[in-house]
Amino acid sequence: MDKEVRVRYAPSPTGLQHIGGVRTALFNYLYARSQGGKFILRLEDTDRTRYDEKYVQNLYDTMAWLGIDWDEGGSKGGEYGPYVQSERFELYKEYAQKLVEKGEAYYCFCDSERLERIRKIQTENKLPPGYDRNCRHLTPEEIKANLDAGKPYVIRLKVPLEGETKFTDHLLGDIVWKNEDISPDPVLLKSDGFPTYHLANIVDDHMMKISHVMRAQEWIPSTPLHVQMYRSFGWEHPEFCHLPMVNGSDGKKLSKRHGSTSLNEFRARGYLPQAIVNYVALLGCSYDDGVDMYTLEELGKKFKLEHLNKAPAVFDYKKLEWYNGQYIRALTDEELYKWTLPFITKTGDACLEINPENPQPKPKVGPEYSGVALGPDGEPVCVDASMNMSSADVKAALMKLMPLIKERLHFLTDAAEMVHFLFTEPAVPPKADIIPKKIDEAKTKEVLQNAIEFVKQLPSLDHEASEALAKSYAEKLGIKLGDFMMPIRMAVTGSRVSPPLMGSILILGVDKSIERINRTLAEF
Repeated sequence: MDKEVRVRYAPSPTGLQHIGGVRTALFNYLYARSQGGKFILRLEDTDRTRYDEKYVQNLYDTMAWLGIDWDEGGSKGGEYGPYVQSERFELYKEYAQKLVEKGEAYYCFCDSERLERIRKIQTENKLPPGYDRNCRHLTPEEIKANLDAGKPYVIRLKVPLEGETKFTDHLLGDIVWKNEDISPDPVLLKSDGFPTYHLANIVDDHMMKISHVMRAQEWIPSTPLHVQMYRSFGWEHPEFCHLPMVNGSDGKKLSKRHGSTSLNEFRARGYLPQAIVNYVALLGCSYDDGVDMYTLEELGKKFKLEHLNKAPAVFDYKKLEWYNGQYIRALTDEELYKWTLPFITKTGDACLEINPENPQPKPKVGPEYSGVALGPDGEPVCVDASMNMSSADVKAALMKLMPLIKERLHFLTDAAEMVHFLFTEPAVPPKADIIPKKIDEAKTKEVLQNAIEFVKQLPSLDHEASEALAKSYAEKLGIKLGDFMMPIRMAVTGSRVSPPLMGSILILGVDKSIERINRTLAEF
């Protein structure tokens, strides 16, 4: 390419970052990296009624969590700043005035009462909505008189009354729009001096030398207007690429009813950023055949606009869960400890808000489920004082558990219940939970009696020998291996959700394991 690739992610800080916005940010970032270009982060904060500083912070937190670094904007600044629209208002006023001087825009003095009457007439007569262009035909004398009288005004764009607006979308090809179908003479500068989204967006993209605008397909209806604005200014418009939509499994646009959509919720539900990045990068885009797992750096080298799909992408939670499990298993024990500790202790990401409308169950995290809290020094502590465990003991036990739970975690949130048996004395489960479906109470009691000798032998055996020993006990009792293991698991851990049994017994200790088995036997 002749010119430097410069792309931007320019969200409005009026809500939490959601999965659709993250996909837009990620694709822009990957394209910039693949072309050796620049990725700009810009805040379009002209909607002051819904603006909140917490949403600005959420943007920066989300980008940092995902590992998406930007080249200009935010705290980094850059030569085309400021990168926050509310700090550029004088610039927008200047350029709106230039359009008036060129005859491409005009002052509109219509008050809200008149505009409301127009809306009612259009609704009652089933006419297309939009401004009736009343002030487009004011004479210079009328305009001067209104200005001299201090009458409030907005500045509107003169949209051509005839003809067509054409542009080429990198993904969708040539798009033709009749000018009569473009919003009639939209407001560029409001009466309070604030720019509308369209004016600020066009001026910023031009002044920041944005080469490619990559955004969701829902923006296509606004693009003919934007192309007209570029022409009115006498500027060349950037290349457009409208990304495929992201739908839920029902074929409708992804929304809260499908489950997690804000990135905060994915974090609270125990997803790793690597899994989110890898999966989202594949939503509507292909890379190398037969390859599923990519690092962010690899994606940045392989991304091509030619690999984007026209059809909407379907967000598959099961596929994302698979990615999450794969990345969890790729962590070292130390990394897994770091990632699971907030969910074990209900700190950090585990405290982020969960959407109450989400049909997925609320995660079971924190001391209530794990028996472990975070002490004032940032180290884990056992909440059950009767367990006699120091903070060092708790951390050591958790570290021993990491390789065991790693293979069984689908989400980081699963860890809390899995570690519980080490940090509290579980109540003896009801008999109905202990007895397997295929055997009766008498046989279950026999299993637990044999379990005592079985457990005593485990410390001297490796994993394969332990498995073989368990099979031999099951065969001797005339039952399946699972029916031998399940009552022991329930007795030792108090739950069906636990790490591999033999490893769990060794970490808990033979004496304590046998003590729990005896306690359970007393109920039979």
